[in-house]
Amino acid sequence: MSLPVTVPLASLERRFLAFAIDRLLVWSAAALVGLLVWLLLDPGPWVVAAAVGGVVVAAALLLALVAGLTGSSPGRAATGVRLVHHGTGTPLGAGRSLLRTALLGAAGLPTFGLGIATLAWTALEDRDRQRRGWHDHVCHSVVIDVRPAPVVAEAAVEVGPRHIVNLTALRLVPAPPPVEVPVAPTRVPVAPPPLPVQPAATPTRVRPEQTVVRAPVEAPPSPPAPLPVATWRLLVDDGGGLLLTGTALLGRRPEPRNGEQVAHLVPMSSADMSVSKTHAQVEVAPDGSLLVMDRGSTNGTVVVRHGSSQRLVPGRPLALAHGDSILVGDRTLRVVREG
Repeated sequence: MSLPVTVPLASLERRFLAFAIDRLLVWSAAALVGLLVWLLLDPGPWVVAAAVGGVVVAAALLLALVAGLTGSSPGRAATGVRLVHHGTGTPLGAGRSLLRTALLGAAGLPTFGLGIATLAWTALEDRDRQRRGWHDHVCHSVVIDVRPAPVVAEAAVEVGPRHIVNLTALRLVPAPPPVEVPVAPTRVPVAPPPLPVQPAATPTRVRPEQTVVRAPVEAPPSPPAPLPVATWRLLVDDGGGLLLTGTALLGRRPEPRNGEQVAHLVPMSSADMSVSKTHAQVEVAPDGSLLVMDRGSTNGTVVVRHGSSQRLVPGRPLALAHGDSILVGDRTLRVVREG
């Protein structure tokens, strides 16, 4: 099963940072209590150790209950992640949260050796590509990213001839100036003079008892004026921009298929390797609309519109609107329509 609402998954770096913040708070409180017991009561070392251990267990249980009921903790609130049930997307519940905390605590014991590192490795090698460790599969939990999608300021991009996307800096490089080639003069056909306007119909006498009326000649209707064509831009979260003139491929090292006509190749670096080699494509349809389609990426493509997100089905295009955001792994692009 998967989450009923499509949301971005939290990166392993943010999950580890939230875990470290919670552990730091627990051990800081335990160290403070142990110091106070040592200074005020002057007991033996075993009493101080028991006081420290009791504070650690009590603080861990308190954080587990808060995480089970709300999905949050001090570390998760600081890093913008939440712990939810994998099947429903709701808080995990007290029982499952306590079991998950117990597994993490056991993994941190000296007898486990590299327990925490082993759990992190199982999350990295998750067969479902959802960064769920062994303890998450046991407790049916998943950690999601609840940070709001960043709003990218519109960058001014010059309109000119077709541009080339720099594959390393992700910047628009203007096309080289056109080379003038002498062309032999051609004869321009001269339009024939307009037909004379027929005068109003007048009756012509043929016989005393008959009258023939000539119908006026109607001019052909003028063709309708062409409708203005919309111009689409993609604004990248690192400040770059792209004026779309055809199909654009997005990814870590995007490559077109054999025979595929592509106008733009947009390479996008990824801090947590969540961007696939050829992740998604954006193209301008013949009717002027803008379409986005996932190219079978590992972590999927998400479109955010007015605060609601939708995960794309690979191979099925979706029409975009002005102001939409496209989440490609841990990177964000904003759609701007002009005209």
